[in-house]
This record gives sequence, structure tokens and C-alpha cells, in this order.
Amino acid sequence: MSEPKPPTPTPGDTYKGWLFKWTNYIKGYQRRWFVLSNGLLSYYRTQAEMGHTCRGTINLATANIAVEDSCNFVISNGGAQTYHLKASTEVERQRWITALELAKAKAVHMQAESDDSGDEGPSSSPTSAPGGGGRTSEVQSTLRTLGCKVEDLCTCNDLITKHGTALQRSLSELEGLSIQGPMGDKIKQVTERATLFRITSDAMINACRDFLGLAQTHSKRWQKALQVERDQRVRLEETLEQLAKQHNHLERAFRGATVGPLSLSNPAMDNKGSSDSGKGDASDEDDENQFFDAMEDPAAFITVPADPKYHRRSGSNASGISCSDHGMDDQSPLEVEPVRQRRTRVPDKPNYSLNLWSIMKNCIGKELSKIPMPVNFNEPLSMLQRLSEDLEYYELLDKAAKCQSSLEQLCYVAAFTVSSYSTTVHRTGKPFNPLLGETYELDRLKECGYRSLCEQVSHHPPAAAHHAVSDRGWTLRQEISLASKFRGKYLSIMPLGSIQCIFEKNHYSWKKVTTTVHNIIVGKLWIDQSGEIDVVNHQTGDRCHLKFAPYSYFSRDVARKVTGVVTDKDGEAHFVLSGTWDEKMEFSRVMQSSKGENGTEGKQTTVYQTLKSKEIWKKNPLPDAAETMYYFSCLALTLNEPEEGVAPTDSRQRPDQRLMEAGRWDEANAEKQRLEEKQRISRREREREREAAKVTSPTEEGAHIDNHEALWFKKIDDPVSGESLHVYKGGYWDAKEEGSWDMCPDIF
Repeated sequence: MSEPKPPTPTPGDTYKGWLFKWTNYIKGYQRRWFVLSNGLLSYYRTQAEMGHTCRGTINLATANIAVEDSCNFVISNGGAQTYHLKASTEVERQRWITALELAKAKAVHMQAESDDSGDEGPSSSPTSAPGGGGRTSEVQSTLRTLGCKVEDLCTCNDLITKHGTALQRSLSELEGLSIQGPMGDKIKQVTERATLFRITSDAMINACRDFLGLAQTHSKRWQKALQVERDQRVRLEETLEQLAKQHNHLERAFRGATVGPLSLSNPAMDNKGSSDSGKGDASDEDDENQFFDAMEDPAAFITVPADPKYHRRSGSNASGISCSDHGMDDQSPLEVEPVRQRRTRVPDKPNYSLNLWSIMKNCIGKELSKIPMPVNFNEPLSMLQRLSEDLEYYELLDKAAKCQSSLEQLCYVAAFTVSSYSTTVHRTGKPFNPLLGETYELDRLKECGYRSLCEQVSHHPPAAAHHAVSDRGWTLRQEISLASKFRGKYLSIMPLGSIQCIFEKNHYSWKKVTTTVHNIIVGKLWIDQSGEIDVVNHQTGDRCHLKFAPYSYFSRDVARKVTGVVTDKDGEAHFVLSGTWDEKMEFSRVMQSSKGENGTEGKQTTVYQTLKSKEIWKKNPLPDAAETMYYFSCLALTLNEPEEGVAPTDSRQRPDQRLMEAGRWDEANAEKQRLEEKQRISRREREREREAAKVTSPTEEGAHIDNHEALWFKKIDDPVSGESLHVYKGGYWDAKEEGSWDMCPDIF
């Protein structure tokens, strides 16, 4: 058996090799492959098992290392785990002991640093400007590396002192023995050499001690200087941002002051403009005299350039959209209220390792909502906040509310449907399951013109109701219940329930597609959306059929592709949509359709002649360093920001979620267990009350599965869509204005 190389005390290095591990009295010591990495000692039966099956892991940060004899040593973490190990030689055992002590010192130091950074909270990681953030992170990384090197040097210093003292003591005892002849001379020679080694080691230790003192002094000085520079940068950024916003407000106020009187003093000009816009945009023909390039989709339809005669005869602009986006700036008020500054960062995600398979291997085929999961797999947002995140692209609904044609309006509603999936492409963290009665409000009335409210209305099955209303002419409501199954290699999440969007004249509804999380056990997690959506206008019978193509390694299409066709009640196509659910969507007006040749599966392909495509939606870029902040979007970063006046049941008040966001995951796990146990006790009390009600009133037997009633929502049968769902019954915003929350249950 080849001996492993001596471990180099460098942060992040691993140490591997064969050791004999005590199993039981029948089999005795068995040969196992051990891997020491990142403060964790893991073992496998063979090297081939490293990719998929770990037999056990012990954390050295809380472990004790004891040497029994020349080849045997014991590692224990206080009784729960104890490894009796044996090396093949004494030299190999000493190499393992040295590597383990170094790894333990690093693990204890990293854990202390993690606790300190968790206590500091968001203030320890202020916002940095684009370009400056990279330099700051580089300096911080260099400081951390130097700090680790200094800690390693301290550990080596202690080990040399410890082992040198033991060696000198043993040689002194050996010299004291009365041994004559050549053996005595040899012992005297070894003793002299050991004395020289001790003198040299003492000199090196003194030099190391001086170096350590200088390094620690300069390190503190560098950190202070870096903190001063960082604070100055943050203050400069805030000043520049405030100046830019003041400049923007002054421009809008000036434009409103100059344009407004003109429109009031010349009503004839307004009448002329309105009558001209009603005739159709004939002046756009010269500017938009371009047509579609060929776009191919063999499984659904093909679009080709339309004949110019349709373009001139269409009586609309080239994009086919007659929504009037002008006039918003002209109506801006002269008095501009200051907009609240929202946060732009959350604490960085800690790098905690956890064996996923040890938790999930007994959960294959079960409901995800019934699997107890630690917060290590979560993101610091609840499912209610994820529902509210669907409103990130609310501007699409604002534009839809201004459309005169229901078919054009349907294009914007379909684009809004696709946009709600754009935030999921990198978000592999699981949101917190809301507690029964938990709520979440998102009040953006001043900034964006809307406010929304979510409430967890059922626990088994878990269901959440959402209501959002805008002063720009739309209302969004949804009730979502998740059905999820773990299949071993992937996790399927099937949203149940429907989403409804209501305008002044039209009422739309649709359902969500299936979300699949791949590489649950091995490999990098990635998310895919697949299925079909029918966005239906219940007033006119118009319909938009959207198809989310599942990812295929052998497909020549772009990944995450979405295609859609908008048709009227007679099935005639009017618009075509195409794009991806993680980047952008485009749409175009259909001038003529015809049946083409049979496709790859024997189905007849429809060919649409269309005008030039226009971009209808594009994903907002992620903030800087999003990969360290759970890949949150700019809106998601603000969802869990503390706010005054919210209900005591609001997700922002949830303690385990707040602790996780601060990086204190151990405390968050303990708090999560406490909240779940409290919810179980409440549910058992409701069951006892229901049983008592059955005894006193047998006629009510079977009336309710659970006697919990939502506080802010009530269940109705929607007369338009024919679906049963929870709708907002009012009272929340009045209670917030009055500051009266006596009716709210104590769930936290």
C-alpha cells in the first residue's frame, strides 16, 4: 500500500488514504478509504464510492482526537460518533494525526468566523458599486487567505513546540540510562543532534512568533483601512443615487408643468389627435416597411413574412398593438413624493455542506410538504413571498389595462404569465412552507400603483390565496396548492389551482406548468419548466395556447423555449408569441395562415404569415453578486426586508426565516422545529374541537375537513370561470391603518 504524501496545511486541500476502521467483534478492522476535506472526515468502502455513497462523516470542529499506541488512534465527537482507526505504520499514523489537527484548527476557526459574520448581519456586507465590488471581494479574499495562512502557521508552531518538547524529554530519559559501549556513544551523538535541532527550532519559532505578531498587526490595520474605503464608497454611491433621483423627479415635474398647460389651452388639438389615432397608424407604413424572417417550429407552426398588401391593408401599426403608452409622463404630478429606499443586498449565503442523500433516501415517492427538511436546502423567503414575486413585471398588466382590443390585451397577459417563471432559472433553494394562517403583504402603492396580500388558507393540502389590486385598472387573484413528488433523480412540482386577472371588460384565467428540479442526488441542480398553458378570456372566448418545451439534449431548439398562438372564439389566429421563459418574449400579428406539410410526428404544420416581431417582455438583469445571495432578483431582495405596521402573522416576522437570512442556520433549524411542533399542537386542538362538534351536532358531520377559517379570504364559486377558490373579503388594509391586529392568531 502506497503511503500518502504528507499533508500541506493549505486551506481547501484534501487528504486521502487507506486506514483500517474497527467495525465489530466478528469482522474486526476493515480497510476503508478516508477523505479529509473542509473540516470533515468521511470514509468509503472503495475509492469508486466517492461519487455516490458516503458511509459516514464526522465534523472535526467538535471532535476529539486521541492516540492509543504506535498505529491506533480514536476520533470521537462526544459519543454520537466514534471511529477507532489504525494505520499501517507509525509514520503514516503521525501524518494522519498532523493533518487531522490542522483540519480541526481550521474548522474551529472558520466556525468562529461564521458565527461572528452571522451576528454582524447585513451591516457587514454593504453595497458596492459595479466594478468596485470585484476589487473589494478580491481584497477580502486575499485577507481571508492570509488569515488562514497565519492560523496554519500558528498551528504548526504549536505542533513543533509540542512534539519537540516530547522528543527532548524522551532523549533526556534515554541519556539517563547507564548504557556502556558503542550504544552509549550512539545515544550521546543522537542527543547532541537533538539539542542542535532544538536550538534551531527555537530560533525558527521565535522568528515565526515575530512574523505572526507583525502579520496580525498589519492585518488589523489593513482591515480598518479597507472598512474606511468601503464606507466612503457606500456614502458616495448613496449621494450619487439621491442626486440622480432628484434630477429625474425635476425632469418629470418640469415636463408636467410645460406640457400640461399646452394640452389644456388647445382642446382642438386634442380632438384632432384623438380622431387621427382612431383611423389607424397610416404614417407607420414608411417606418415599419419590414417583415418577419422565417421562424421554424416543426412541432407547432411556422411563421413566414407576410405579403406587403396585408401590411398596407391592416389599418394598424406594424407591431399590431394599438395600446397607447403615451400620456403617462404628461400626467405626472408637480409635487413628487420621495420614494422609500429599499435594500439592495442580503447577507451572503453561508457555505455549509450537508449530505442530501442521507435525508432524501427514505423519502422517495412521498409528498414534499410532508418531508422534514433543514433550512440548509431553503432560501430565506416563504412560499407566500414567492407568490408575490410574480408581480415583478407588473408593467405588463399596466400596459394590458390600456389596450382597446381584447386580443392585444391577451398578448400582454400571456407575456406576464411567462415572466413569472424567469426568476426560477437559478433559484434551486426551497421556499419555507408557510404556517397555517401566515400572511404576507406587499404594499407598492406609491412606487408601482399596486398592493397585494397572501394568506395560507390550508395546511394539508398546503394552499395559499393571493390577491393583488392596482389603481391602474387590473386585479390579480390566485389560489395555489402544490403537489410534489420526489422520484429519486428529480423532483416534480405540480401547481394546482388557477390564476385570474380581471380588467374592466375582460376576465382571464390560466394554470401553471410543471416545475422539475433535476440532479437531486448527483451533479449540479438545475430547473426546467414544461407543459402547456391556456390563457382564456371568459368574456370573449379568446384564447392563448402557450407551450413550454421540456429540455432535451438532442433538440436543436434553444433551451427553455416558449411558443404561443392567440386565437379568437372561432379559432382564427391573430398573434404569434415566441421566446424563452428565462430571457424574453416577442410577438407579431398574423396576416394569413395556411396548412403546410406534415411534421416530424405526422401532424400537419400550420404556416402563419406575420408582420415584423416586436419585443413584448425582457427579463431584468440580476443584481451584482447575485450568486452569493441565493440568485435573488432586485424585487426578491426587498421581500423579507423588515417593515413597520405589518400584521404579526406576516412572513417578515417569522423567526426561523429571519435567523436563516442572518446566516445563523443552526438556530434557524431549532426554531423551525419549534414552530412546526407548535403548529401540530394547534392542529390537534382543532381536531378535538371538531370531534366535540360532531358529538353535539351530528348533522354537521363531514361538513369541513378542517375547521380552520381563513382570516382575510373566503371561499366562493366564481360565476365567470366556474371555479371554486378563495377571494379577498376585505378588512386587512383598514386594520393596518388603524393598527388593530387583535383578530390575528399567535402562530410564531
